[in-house]
Amino acid sequence: MLLVAVVSCVSIDCPVKNTVEVTYMLKKPSGGADTLKTDTLSAWVHRIYYTDHQDSVCLNRLCGDKATSFSIFMSHTLPEDSIFTSLKNKAGQTWLDTICIKKENYPHFESVDCKAVYFHYINEVTTTHHGIDSISIQNREVNYDSSEHLFLYLKANR
Repeated sequence: MLLVAVVSCVSIDCPVKNTVEVTYMLKKPSGGADTLKTDTLSAWVHRIYYTDHQDSVCLNRLCGDKATSFSIFMSHTLPEDSIFTSLKNKAGQTWLDTICIKKENYPHFESVDCKAVYFHYINEVTTTHHGIDSISIQNREVNYDSSEHLFLYLKANR
């Protein structure tokens, strides 16, 4: 009986969803939800902290009337993440943009049995303006919560 009590005390349930992602919502200037319609959006990051310095595709050809949001994971400890986007319309025109997210990283501890996780606080977001009109911060805290973090406004003449 004592063995069962001891084992039950050390059993820790680690979260099933332990990835930390920033959620982008596509918005119209009026504030309503936007869609990609006939456009295609891809995004990738350059992970400089890996030894092979390879790019990592985070979003591959998101498109359609139901495409109103997407999520991309954040680096654990870098003070700034750079996300490269490619927006392509039906006519084949392509706009390349870079989104830079300056952030603070802080470790989140569940248990020694669980994977190490970092939560983030977004300080500033900037972007180039080829296909993206603007970007705004909706929620600065990035953790397990899957709320809307950034509003992404695409140019109307795309």
